[in-house]
Amino acid sequence: MRKPKMVGMNHVALEVDDLDAAIAFYRQIFDFELRGQGPTQVEIDLGDQFIAIAKVDKPQRDNAKHVGIVVDDRSAVRELAAAAGATVLEGRFLDFIDPWGNRIEVVDYDNVQFSKAPNVLRGMGLALAKNDKARKELADKGMGEAE
Repeated sequence: MRKPKMVGMNHVALEVDDLDAAIAFYRQIFDFELRGQGPTQVEIDLGDQFIAIAKVDKPQRDNAKHVGIVVDDRSAVRELAAAAGATVLEGRFLDFIDPWGNRIEVVDYDNVQFSKAPNVLRGMGLALAKNDKARKELADKGMGEAE
């Protein structure tokens, strides 16, 4: 029997005990639209993906496990996260802990292999490119722009 090939991430879920407070917190740091909202979950739209924020009675704190969020420009994230009340972690990565214990790593789109299809970027109103390192990593896998 053939095993299915993993091809991407549809969504990840973060746990919080207050959906309205979580939306307000993340709006202080990031620009986003909601895809949907119900009594126990809200979805932050990422074009062809989303982040689910789920209401639970007791959120579980994350230490080593984390969610990596790709942004168009992370230059202001450290300051915005600190101002929003996040615990910004020291180190070579830009990680912070939200008020519910979710660990978030923020990376720039130009520096990772992850790529949005041109039509998705266009639909999101973005014109983004990869840096040389990311283009080489993709080319080494046969996924270069001219491949």
